[in-house]
Amino acid sequence: MKITVFGIGYVGLVQAAVLSEVGHDVFCVDIDSDKIENLKKGIIPIYEPGLSELVNNNYANGRLIFTTNPQEGVQHGDIIFIAVGTPPDEDGSADLQYVLSVAKTIAQHMNNEKIIINKSTVPVGTADKVNNTIHDILSKNKKLKDITYHVVSNPEFLKEGSAVKDCMRPSRIIVGTESEYVKQKMRELYEPFNRNHDKMIFMDIRSAELTKYAANCMLATKISFMNELANLAELLGADIENVRHGIGSDERIGYHFIYPGCGYGGSCFPKDVQALIKTASQVGYEANLLQSVEKVNIKQKQKLPQLLNQHFNSNIKDKIFAIWGLSFKPNTDDMRDAPSRVLIEFILKNGGTIQAYDPEAMTEAKRIYSSKENLIFADSKEKALEEADALVICTEWQTFKAPDFEAIKQKLKSPVIFDGRNLFNPQKLKEMGYIYYAIGRGDSVINI
Repeated sequence: MKITVFGIGYVGLVQAAVLSEVGHDVFCVDIDSDKIENLKKGIIPIYEPGLSELVNNNYANGRLIFTTNPQEGVQHGDIIFIAVGTPPDEDGSADLQYVLSVAKTIAQHMNNEKIIINKSTVPVGTADKVNNTIHDILSKNKKLKDITYHVVSNPEFLKEGSAVKDCMRPSRIIVGTESEYVKQKMRELYEPFNRNHDKMIFMDIRSAELTKYAANCMLATKISFMNELANLAELLGADIENVRHGIGSDERIGYHFIYPGCGYGGSCFPKDVQALIKTASQVGYEANLLQSVEKVNIKQKQKLPQLLNQHFNSNIKDKIFAIWGLSFKPNTDDMRDAPSRVLIEFILKNGGTIQAYDPEAMTEAKRIYSSKENLIFADSKEKALEEADALVICTEWQTFKAPDFEAIKQKLKSPVIFDGRNLFNPQKLKEMGYIYYAIGRGDSVINI
């Protein structure tokens, strides 16, 4: 099938690469000429396991084309994905200007029947806006007004760090349409990913749009719930890790997304929770639970700064902190809304110095904090420790999970670890002479 993807960001590039891998001919269109030229040279703008190989192999064999020419893209694709960003507006609502801009572009260059797929995360009712935008342009052009088109909602459910795998082996494929013709074409499009059992779920467009927000907000709710319990466990002298095992064994709850920590981040959860809160308010409904989820997460990102203040008696001036992990989660270089950023800004504002290390996010961190004098980027996790007053862990990368604790103690000025991801055994560290702060099981637990 001939496919075009508008917006070669995280979702668009992964989707395009995977579709080309199974044999579809895919055009990738983006207004960023530098990005397009870099992709042609094999330079991938994001880190995602397995993505570079897919992109470069399929570009080499001609099934993946990169262009800044929108007309070429529209006229190539019988199926066109809209995968541009929907950043939060000042009021928390999703900004649809890029989605509607692509809709206008498609309408201006259409030459035959098209299936237009909203892949971007968009509020309920966006498909209607895309449809109206295209209709208004086509109706004013005698040559185009009789062209048939279909607007479809097909939200993505990719996890950063495993996006290629999620795209290759989706848990479900949600399609919002009531057209039997579109259903047939969508089955044909996704047939290579739908062989073991039928993963396609067809529904009305508005339900499909809401499903994406509902999924992300449910996961964000689980995280905030566990962080709330972790804070309570500290005050009660309980260990949240024991609680987690206890409730996770209940199959109605399960172990997914019940790991307490220093807050969630990334490009999806914070934005989508805010957007659904705004959508609710626009129809006169107060989403109290979602508002609480957001408030708990904002508060949780202050947890590590609070622990630092507690340990150093509210004086971290001239202290040196080794930070392990800058990305909002492992296996990505994405630092959008990452808890590490709250910590970094707190330390720098209060006169401390940072020696930071992340396996993949160093380039992104340097871009964000290029002008910060007291932020040093270390070449390795070991280098970050040298002469530091404490180690702080913000991201649960595999390389951090089984360190040499004796070597850490030798490099640090004092054996203090602030663990925002509960990676280690408190009793073991206590026996080794460490002061160990974690989330819901830290100092209040090991001193019992």
